[in-house]
Amino acid sequence: MIKPAEGSTVIGKSVIIRGELSGKEDLYIDGDVEGTVTLPDSRLTIGPNAQVRADVNAQEVVIFGSLTGNISSSGRVDLRQSAVVKGDIFAGRLSIEESAVLSGRVELKSAADAAKPSAADIASAPAAAPVPVAVSAPVPSSASLFPQPKA
Repeated sequence: MIKPAEGSTVIGKSVIIRGELSGKEDLYIDGDVEGTVTLPDSRLTIGPNAQVRADVNAQEVVIFGSLTGNISSSGRVDLRQSAVVKGDIFAGRLSIEESAVLSGRVELKSAADAAKPSAADIASAPAAAPVPVAVSAPVPSSASLFPQPKA
């Protein structure tokens, strides 16, 4: 059984949260969260029972459960063997254990750059509303989500 780190705030497996979650301390989610999670100076751990549909911004991210959404981390993203991630990852470092599932694009940057996605990253990211995605190949930055009608 996976235990939260000492001093972490815990969202248990029977808890459902919809909206914006932010803080300045480590967070362990094992429930159902939809929206955004922002912990710029802390660690987010997504437990094995978690169903998270959110864009995540945290210093470190460790995933045992399911996450649908983009991850932005100034440090390390760690996908454990039971992890299922559908979305793009922008991070300083990435670790993927055997049997973890990742569907999306990965961009690794220096720690200083990872905290601030570039304008091109923001422009190519999906809309703010959490939408399940399954990206099997990178989408060219010239691709448009809304094709322009021909004149």
